[in-house]
Amino acid sequence: MSQTSLASRIESAFQQGAQTADPAASEAAFFELRDALTNGSIRAAEPDATESCGWRVNAWVKRGILLGFRLGQLVESGADFSFVDKHTYPARRFTISDKVRVVPGGSSVRSGAYLAPGVVCMPPMYVNVGAYVDEGTMIDSHALVGSCVQIGRNVHISAAAQIGGVLEPVNASPVILEDGVLVGGNCGVYEGTLVRKRAVLGAGVILTRSTPVYDIVRGEILRAAQDGPLVIPEDAVVVAGARAISRGKAAEWGLSLYTPVIVKYRDQKTELSLELEDLLR
Repeated sequence: MSQTSLASRIESAFQQGAQTADPAASEAAFFELRDALTNGSIRAAEPDATESCGWRVNAWVKRGILLGFRLGQLVESGADFSFVDKHTYPARRFTISDKVRVVPGGSSVRSGAYLAPGVVCMPPMYVNVGAYVDEGTMIDSHALVGSCVQIGRNVHISAAAQIGGVLEPVNASPVILEDGVLVGGNCGVYEGTLVRKRAVLGAGVILTRSTPVYDIVRGEILRAAQDGPLVIPEDAVVVAGARAISRGKAAEWGLSLYTPVIVKYRDQKTELSLELEDLLR
């Protein structure tokens, strides 16, 4: 079945909603999409050089994921542990042939998420539906990869980092981490932020659409465009900083606000400090 045909069936089923006259056909279309998301042949967003940011959002895929929640019925699952969730989104089960290393200890990956060979999952962590995680990436303990997040090759998501998902609005870009990105501990990347190749986010950095990023190297302030995401440049090293409030009581009291700051761009010294990441994979 072609992707165009599947997209048409998903769109039709989504428009009809949960009270469709042919629930079996809607469910069949959803399961076909879920399988394609699981094996990585269809993505919620994908590289596209014709788009301004180099990525295209596949809104019909998001509608298909939402359709799965509409169609799903609560079922009990689990052996040693008991779970109750939609039957359309069971936990994924991995085998040796998947070549994904899932260390014991409470991690979970939902069906409809793609993890490429060579991905390492340190417990406990969670990957939600629609996510795409490419080869050689490590997802560390207590990290979240949200719905439809797109993660490139050899990315490291450190402990307790939150990579926020997005399903609605369906045309909104998901969070994207390109190849070689390093996300430090306790970071939060949300609201469709695009982190370009090899950028480094220091521990505790928070990025959202409303977050201005101060680039002290190039003398620029980076903001999300009205119709586009916040974009962190290639090789940027971002740390958590602060900017003074210049008016009112806040200025009188000497208060400041959090802001992320680009303090440098990756060089040989930065590379040496990252050699440990290769040893952990």
